[in-house]
Parts: sequence; C-alpha cells; structure tokens
Amino acid sequence: MSFNQELTDELNLILKYPSSSLMQGLKIHHDADPSVIAAAKRLFNKGIVNQPDGGYLTNLGYDLCEHAKVIQSALTHS
Repeated sequence: MSFNQELTDELNLILKYPSSSLMQGLKIHHDADPSVIAAAKRLFNKGIVNQPDGGYLTNLGYDLCEHAKVIQSALTHS
C-alpha cells in the first residue's frame, strides 16, 4: 500500500509535533489549510492526538512521531 495524500498530510502533521515532551502540543486554527484541518481530525479519530484541532499526542501518537522522524531522517540523509 502506498501513502496517499491523506496519509502524507497526517504524517506531515505528526512531524510538526515536538517529540521531546508529551506536554507540548499543536493548535490547528480554523483558518489553517483545509488539508491540515482534515488531517488533524483524522488523527483525532484514530486516537493519535487528543483533540480534533491538534492538542497533544497520545502515547500512540508519541510512538508514531518517533518512528516518523526516524523514517524522515533516513530518507533525507543518505
């Protein structure tokens, strides 16, 4: 299965979260790009963040963020 645009948007949003602490989050404003707003809602529905407008990463979200950053690093640094 390939990454479609929705999954890519979700991964890009996960990568914006700080991974140094579960006590730091994001607020997605109502005037943000519609794809970002939709990605945040999907991440909430999947239990990856605790609010439909961003909020904090859940434990699952924190784990995914760590893995996403490893993948990003491996693919961008050869």
